[in-house]
Amino acid sequence: MASSEFKEGKDNEWFLNSGCSNHMSGNKNWFMQLDEDFWHKVKLGNDTCLAVMGKGNIRIVVSGVTHMISHVYYVPELINNLLSLGQLQEKGLSIHIQNNKCIVVHPERGQIMEVNMSSNRMFMLTATMNKNYLFLGHTR
Repeated sequence: MASSEFKEGKDNEWFLNSGCSNHMSGNKNWFMQLDEDFWHKVKLGNDTCLAVMGKGNIRIVVSGVTHMISHVYYVPELINNLLSLGQLQEKGLSIHIQNNKCIVVHPERGQIMEVNMSSNRMFMLTATMNKNYLFLGHTR
């Protein structure tokens, strides 16, 4: 389940989360495209409801490879960035969790991510922004 209480968030950390229904970030700078006319609410694992103030696409760089992630909710009050394992699976990616690792496999490109499990049983991915696609304005 998604929660706003993991810890104080770090901007370059993305949690691979099997409990959240959507990819989410509270940092507008991650978005290369953002539809701010999209409004919604999400309920977190601690029963807190947060406002979704847009939906868009981000580009993240993991181990030197750029990945485009679509349909990411912009949730300004969210502390941690979340990647929904369910949403990744719906896009045709395979998710393998075994031996304290979460491995994400693309059907044509093969393994695209490997994340070690932390001591608190979380899968935290370290990513950077693709500087060529910083969010520069509103898309309406």
